[in-house]
Amino acid sequence: MEINSKRTLQIFAGRSNPELAQEIATQLKQPLGTVEIATFANGEIYCRFEESVRGADVYVIQTHSSPVNEAIMEQCIMIDALKRASAGRITAVCPYYGYSRQDKKARSREPIAARLVADMLSAAGAGRVISVDLHTGQIQGFFDFPFDHLTALPLLADWVRNEVRGDVVVVSPDAGRVKVTERMASMLQSDVAILYKRRSTDVRNQSETLAVVGDVEGRHCILVDDMIDTAGTICGAATLLKDHGAVEVDALATHGIFSDPAIDRLKNAPIERIVVTNTVPVSPERRFDKLTVLSAAPVVAKAIRAVFEDTSVSEIFAGNNQP
Repeated sequence: MEINSKRTLQIFAGRSNPELAQEIATQLKQPLGTVEIATFANGEIYCRFEESVRGADVYVIQTHSSPVNEAIMEQCIMIDALKRASAGRITAVCPYYGYSRQDKKARSREPIAARLVADMLSAAGAGRVISVDLHTGQIQGFFDFPFDHLTALPLLADWVRNEVRGDVVVVSPDAGRVKVTERMASMLQSDVAILYKRRSTDVRNQSETLAVVGDVEGRHCILVDDMIDTAGTICGAATLLKDHGAVEVDALATHGIFSDPAIDRLKNAPIERIVVTNTVPVSPERRFDKLTVLSAAPVVAKAIRAVFEDTSVSEIFAGNNQP
């Protein structure tokens, strides 16, 4: 008896971000697998893979974008179906990881929802997770199997090199993003400034930017964050930087969530340009003149190839992918 140990790569996508999934598949020169996904009248999700996955190395691409609960459940159902169809190894590819801001208890009787999402993916049958620019690095510790953390910083840094001229300072919108800001500044060989922000513990998505630490007067400021949700933090930061003499302000983030009233805030804010990636889909009707959307497909595709070929993921980012 001779056993064929050759592995096969198969890529499937949920319904949350099909454009990004297709771009990733194109980068890998691999067709997207065929899967039937439907929603019953009562809201339950149905999934059936239309080709054999037995023994295959399977990657399920699903960004946890709105409606986030449906996206997470859909990915878990897809993983469960793959497990029951005898897939060899199942990797959950989550370009944006849902509930990432609920990574700890800030007050009594709160959940740690980011851990709950990890438990759901694990229980469904995932044996590995790939994600881009987590809100906090400790989420990796919620899993008992490999977690590959990717970063869009090189993409954003290339945009700055090509589009921005003059004296640049990279600005952290709060203390939690200082390490990421320092990495960006290192890539651009520029200075760093930090903003002090106070967030309300009683009202969701509300914060106040109070002070600037660093020299921003007469300089081009690059605000760097992992996500833009309601845009309160970014817009408040831009206003403060302008008040302190910044010549221009650009805002860069990996995940453009843009929950209401983000679009109106960004249009009216003293920000020259907003740059995000397509880890979260931005529909054509929500795009505006200031906005540039970069593709994260090359970053994710390189990581998938490295995982499939059992080579180093961190070497792709020269070690700059740790949050």
